[in-house]
Order: sequence, then C-alpha cells, then structure tokens
Amino acid sequence: MKYQYTYRTTAWELWQLSMYYTYGSMVGMCNIIFTAAVFALLVAKWDSSSDFFKLLLILGCCLFPLIQPLMIYRKAQKQAAEIQQDTQIGFDESGVHIRLGEKNSDIPWSSIRRISKKPTMMVVFSDSVHGFVLTNRVLGKERKALYDYISKRIH
Repeated sequence: MKYQYTYRTTAWELWQLSMYYTYGSMVGMCNIIFTAAVFALLVAKWDSSSDFFKLLLILGCCLFPLIQPLMIYRKAQKQAAEIQQDTQIGFDESGVHIRLGEKNSDIPWSSIRRISKKPTMMVVFSDSVHGFVLTNRVLGKERKALYDYISKRIH
C-alpha cells in the first residue's frame, strides 16, 4: 500500500466539512448578503423600532453566523455518534481501498471523480456527492504528497 490511514471522523470534522460546503456555495453567499442587510437595517432603524422589531433584527443577525452553525454542529454530533468503527483507507496503483469493519470496497482510479482540498481536509469523491474525508489530523505531513499522488491518477 502506497498510503494507508486508519481514522474515525469526529463531529468537529463533519461540522467543518458542512461549513466549507455551505459557505463556499451560492447558499453561503446568500447567507452573508442576508446577514449584512439585516445588520444594516438594524443600525439604520434601531432608534425608531419597537422592541419586538429589535428582537427580530437581532435574531436575523444571529441566524446565519451563530444559530445555523450550532444546528449544523448538533447534526454533525449525531452523525459522528453513528460511526461505530474506524475507517481504513489505502491508496495504491490500482485505486482506493476502503475497509469499514468487515466490509471491504475497492474503487479503481477511473471511478474517482475528483479531489477537493480545503484548509483542514481533503475529500476524495467517488461520485458527485459521496466521498472520503481525510483531515490534516489523519494525513499529517503526507498531505501534499497524497494530494499530488491522487491528482496524478484522476482525470
């Protein structure tokens, strides 16, 4: 095996993955625009607003920067709690080899769709929505070498 890792994805890592894809998309852009607009409205109308409207504005300002990330983290905690076994993943000339408990899966390089590199992780996609999360914690100093290795084998 050229590269081999054993790990269990944590709630924090699942949360980071969700946040990368939420705020790196059009949805994230809309969230940012909405928050900025509500904040501008809060500043402009604070003195002339009723207490109820002020409360709504404060909640609007907190919705995407605070409430949504907390809700995503709670979901990530539930997902992480369902992971009962370590994942073993290996990369070699023939492809990607995954073992989860007693289940084994071999994916040839021709079936790997893409690799996504984020600041704290890489995701190796086997199709448009499913992938394997490899965090910096797991990869350590091999992060760049593994990224280069995978990049050369996928088209």
